[in-house]
Amino acid sequence: MSLIATESLTKTYGGKVTALADLTVDVEPGVIGLVGANGAGKSTLLKILLGLLAPTAGTVSVLGIDPTRDTDAVRARVGYMPEHDSLPPDVSAAEFVTHLGRMSGLPRTAARERASEALRHVGLYEERYRQIGGYSTGMKQRVKLAQALVHDPDLLLLDEPTNGLDPAGRDAMLALVHRIGTEFGISVVVCSHLLGEVERICDQLIAIDGGRLLRADRISSMTTASDVLAVEVSEGTDALAAHLAGLGLEASRDGRLLLVPLADDAAYDRILRAVAELDLPLHRLEQRRHRVAELFATAPALEAADV
Repeated sequence: MSLIATESLTKTYGGKVTALADLTVDVEPGVIGLVGANGAGKSTLLKILLGLLAPTAGTVSVLGIDPTRDTDAVRARVGYMPEHDSLPPDVSAAEFVTHLGRMSGLPRTAARERASEALRHVGLYEERYRQIGGYSTGMKQRVKLAQALVHDPDLLLLDEPTNGLDPAGRDAMLALVHRIGTEFGISVVVCSHLLGEVERICDQLIAIDGGRLLRADRISSMTTASDVLAVEVSEGTDALAAHLAGLGLEASRDGRLLLVPLADDAAYDRILRAVAELDLPLHRLEQRRHRVAELFATAPALEAADV
């Protein structure tokens, strides 16, 4: 059974604005990245999957359930983390997550226990009795994730989970989402406009633009090996680049990496000899793989930050 399946899914507003246009996609369980620029139709798709919006045309199923006909059944098995801050400031995280657990149908005691467990998973157990209004942005994001987890869903829909976070906070949130998807056995759809975030934690990708499907595939099939060797030394990068140029291997710089075109099978040995001759500490020598952002170079609205 597919995790999510759509057939010619279309959503228009007022007959004039098209949010989704003839979207057909079949998604397997896993950690899925849903990417697109702002206004591409990502949030509209999530709301249709939750049964919050009815499509104008086409069909959709989530975990084998039609959300347009059986909304309660979908929401019982799906957790949703909204993009914007919608948290009450004057209650504690424990109270809020427990309340959401009760709304999902859990008995009072079970909801309280599940809330504590969910807050432990997201790293807020020690802070669970503090009022949410005193939380940092990162802590508020974790509360939203905890309430999405509290009823033990089969699928999580996360709308821009790293919004407003600094680099360290983003890394922590991405690691948490990856852990949920790999260790908890919960499928996750991560909605983001940052391709780099998706590549780091997802095994599948759905890219949409203007409500239309650009590509849907597994990340591994997109990031095939290129004909470039990536070389990294702990020191002496410039000296190595000059030495390789003298050998006819012109390298370009990408941060700390030297990218050397793979002219022939002997390139590996020539680079290794150059490193040895200069007595440099070799940190990495590998065939570079294409990155997801490179596949969408013609869609500049998709940001490639932190790829």
